[in-house]
Amino acid sequence: MILRKKLVTASLFTLIGIIFGLVISSSFNYPSKGYSGEAKISKETIETLSKMDEAISEVAAVVKPSVVNISSTKTVKSQETDSPFSNNPFFKKFFGDESFERPRTHKQSGLGSGVIVDEGGYILTNNHVIKDADEIKVKLSDQREFKGKVIGTDRKTDLAVIKVDAKNLPAVKFGDSDNLKVGSTVLAIGNPFGLTQTVTSGIVSATGRANVGIADYEDFIQTDAPINPGNSGGALVNIKGELVGINTAIVSTTGGYQGIGFAIPSAMAKAVMESLIKNGKVVRGWLGVSIQPLTPELAKQFNLKDGEGVLVGDVVEDSPSEKAGIQRGDVITEFDGKEVRDVTSLRNMVAGTEPDKVVKIKLVRDGKPNTMEVKINEMMGEIRALSKTFENRLKGVSVQDLTPSIRKTLDVPKRITGVIVTDIADDSPAEGILMREDIIMEINKKQIRDIKDYESVAPTHKSEEDILVLIYRKNSALYLTLAVK
Repeated sequence: MILRKKLVTASLFTLIGIIFGLVISSSFNYPSKGYSGEAKISKETIETLSKMDEAISEVAAVVKPSVVNISSTKTVKSQETDSPFSNNPFFKKFFGDESFERPRTHKQSGLGSGVIVDEGGYILTNNHVIKDADEIKVKLSDQREFKGKVIGTDRKTDLAVIKVDAKNLPAVKFGDSDNLKVGSTVLAIGNPFGLTQTVTSGIVSATGRANVGIADYEDFIQTDAPINPGNSGGALVNIKGELVGINTAIVSTTGGYQGIGFAIPSAMAKAVMESLIKNGKVVRGWLGVSIQPLTPELAKQFNLKDGEGVLVGDVVEDSPSEKAGIQRGDVITEFDGKEVRDVTSLRNMVAGTEPDKVVKIKLVRDGKPNTMEVKINEMMGEIRALSKTFENRLKGVSVQDLTPSIRKTLDVPKRITGVIVTDIADDSPAEGILMREDIIMEINKKQIRDIKDYESVAPTHKSEEDILVLIYRKNSALYLTLAVK
C-alpha cells in the first residue's frame, strides 16, 4: 500500500514536470518541426547582410592596393659599459664613470603604413613613421619593394610625404572630410604589427577633436575602427572608397586597441602634402590676432546671444587683421564662409589658407554684425625656413626679424638686436642647444642685426666647423657652442 502511494506520487510529479516543460518550451518559439537546435534566419535578413558584406569587401578590395607597408631603420647612439669594474665604487672614485663608457651605435627598426596618393609614386604617411630614418623601404600590395625618398615632413601636423621611383601605381581618391558625419561607416586599412593589408571597420565617433596632445595643429577624426601599432600612416576611407583620413594614433592604457583612434582629416593632409611637394615646406596663412575662447560670461559681457565664435584679445601691429580694421574685443564668427566653432578651428582654417588670398571674415562688434575682407599673409616664423639652405650646425634653424610687436610681446630691451629663432627641425644639429624665442645676436663674433646679416654670415661656416653663437634668452645674454660631434 505504501509502495503504491509512492508510485502514484512519483507519477504525479513526473506529469507536472512534463506539462511545465511543454509550457516553457512553447515560450521560446522553436520551429514548428520541433526543437532541433537550429533557428531559422529569414531570407530578407540574409540578403541584407549579404549586401553589406559584399559592399565592405568591394570597398576594401578597391582601396587595399593603395595602402603600402613602410619599414624604416635609423642609427641610435648610446653609451654602454662592458667593464667588470663599471659598478665598482672604488674604481669609479678614481677613474670616473666615463672611463668605463664607450659610445655604441645600433640600428633601430620601425614599421608603419602609407597611402599612395598619386600614380607617379607620392605616398602620404605620418612624420613619426619615418622620423630620423636612415633608410626607408616601401612594400606594395603586389609584394614589390622600393626605396623611399623623403620629399618633406611637417611635425606640426605629424604628416610626411615620401616618393618611390615607380609609375602607374594604384592611387586612392581623396574624399571630402569636411562633410564627414558622426555615425558614418569607415574602414581603416594598414599594417598593424607588420601584418600587411589589414582591414577593420567602424564608425566616425566624433570630428574636430583637438587638444589631444599629438600635434600642434589638431582637427582629428575620432573613430572606433580598430587602429593598432603599425596602422600609423594608413588609410581611413568612407563607403565610396575615398580617403577621408590618415590614421595617426590611438588612446590606450595598454598600447593596444581600446575603441578610440584618431585620423588626420584628408582636407588637412591634402593641403600639407601639396605644400610639401611644391615648396619643400608647409606654407601657412597668418592673420595676426591673439584669440581666446568665448565663454558664456564673456558672451554676456559682449551682448551676444550665444557663445559661438572666438574673442579677439589683441591685434598684431601692421598685420593683415590690423590693415583690415579688426579690433580688440571683436568676436569672429565666420572665416571664408566657414563657421568658427572655437580657437582651434579658426587657427586651423587660417593656417590652411594660402598667403595673399583675400577672405571674408564675419564678426560681431558691440553687438552688431560686420563683414570684412582680409588679405592673408604668410605665417611669421615660417617666412624664412632655412633648414634647406644651410648645410652646417645651423641647419634646420628657422628665424625671422625681431619686429617691434615681437620685441614688445617678449619684453626685449631696445639694446638687443638680432633675429629670433621661430622653429628648430627635429634633425637639426642645433636641437637641444638653441630654443624657440632665442635671439641670435652674434655668430662667431660677427654681429647679427637682421635677416640679411644672418643670411650673409651663417652660410660662411663649413659643416665640419664649430660655431660660436651669442644669444639673448630669458633676460640674459650667453654664449653657446654648436660643436661638431
